[in-house]
Amino acid sequence: MAVITFANAKGGAGKTTAALILSTELARQGHRVVVLDADPQRWITSWAEASGHIANLTVISHITPGSLECHIREAKDEADYIVIDLAGAKDQIVALALAISDQVLIPVQGCAMDAKGAAQILELIRQIQDRSGLRINHSVVLTRVNSLVTTRALQTIKAMLAERGVSVLDTPIVERAAYREIFDFGGTLQTMDPNRVSNLDKARENAAALAKEVQALMPVKTRRSWAARMPSWASRNAA
Repeated sequence: MAVITFANAKGGAGKTTAALILSTELARQGHRVVVLDADPQRWITSWAEASGHIANLTVISHITPGSLECHIREAKDEADYIVIDLAGAKDQIVALALAISDQVLIPVQGCAMDAKGAAQILELIRQIQDRSGLRINHSVVLTRVNSLVTTRALQTIKAMLAERGVSVLDTPIVERAAYREIFDFGGTLQTMDPNRVSNLDKARENAAALAKEVQALMPVKTRRSWAARMPSWASRNAA
């Protein structure tokens, strides 16, 4: 089992879209995926209710700081991946989720507010590491990237972040109509009609590339004593 958390202290950074794209692609590949919907907006829960049964994927909502550990304990022997979608905030449940993650993905659009929200998560990760001695693997994933943005431009952005010690995934999440359609009508990229959704093939390719890169960072065989990563200070103190 591996735990992947999506976090940005600012809402609207593309966090939930990224979490859903990754989760459904991993499920499509045959991996057993449990999504913990800890965002009070419950967008993924609403998507699941509209979609009906999706093979290999389970969505659990109403996550609290007290229930997070229980949900992971219950899923650890059955799930290959647990994906946590957090609120656009910096609070106790965010700190807990970061501490028990095998990989934290920080979605960022190309705007100052997103960058500030990401910086808050990066600072929180640093604080957790300093206090607990844990190493929390983390990377930025660029979201809602215009399809016309050149590879050279993306490399420039990644180089700028690298100078600040921030790792950035090579695969950005490109702005696609299909990603909006998922939340409007339910289903997955595989169940959509390519005759009705523009550039659906490109969206599918993007999702597959994202999953491949994340899997390379943290494969299913990763097995970590997540209980040992649940620091007592985090359960006592809000971030």
